[in-house]
Amino acid sequence: MSTILIAEDERELNALVRQHLEAEGHRVVQTFDGPSAVITAQQEQPDLVILDWMLPGLDGLEVCRRVRRHSIVPILMLTARAEEVDRVLGLEVGADDYLTKPFSIRELLARVRAILRRVDLMRDAGAADARPPVVVDGLLRIDVGEHVASVAGRALELTPKEFDLLTLLARNAGRAFARDYLLEQVWGFDYAGLDTRTVDTHVLRLRKKLGPLEDRIETVWGIGYRFARSAEQRHSTGGR
Repeated sequence: MSTILIAEDERELNALVRQHLEAEGHRVVQTFDGPSAVITAQQEQPDLVILDWMLPGLDGLEVCRRVRRHSIVPILMLTARAEEVDRVLGLEVGADDYLTKPFSIRELLARVRAILRRVDLMRDAGAADARPPVVVDGLLRIDVGEHVASVAGRALELTPKEFDLLTLLARNAGRAFARDYLLEQVWGFDYAGLDTRTVDTHVLRLRKKLGPLEDRIETVWGIGYRFARSAEQRHSTGGR
């Protein structure tokens, strides 16, 4: 059973989606405005957020930005805005998938199943192999156990924090991370008193050291950074 947060101000639609999700065995938490969605996401730690774009109080884009500061929970955005630029904007601020209104419940449930299936596969993969993993992405190779990273066979001279930052980003290619989240995850208890400029400085140095792969670390407007998917990864996920 997964916990799913629905942030949708149209109460009839919210109730309808909840009914179908509960019928599939999920625990559902409902909110009807932006500020409540942010608070509930932090309190409930859901497995998935279904987020409407046009929420009162804070719109869905701002909710997405704020949730992304502390969490990488999958976010499925609902909106009546069908223009490509709007879809791109929603994905740029950290949404994982996008569904345009009006939509069928069958399609929504299919999207939910697909997202949760990917989450389960990632968890299973992590639990099935406790050995230090090796991340290989095109020219980039990261041996976490040996604490060595290389590009095209050339070892990179990275500080411990640069190595940890690169590993986190490369392991989650395509996923946008907020600067605050990166501070917490990479610097841990040491991040007290630091600000997000620390992340910016490390990213700048890391890009220079990556040489031909420097453009793979992308700045995501309003969020932070991500390691861009390779052409092979984009093809295998249908371009998303």
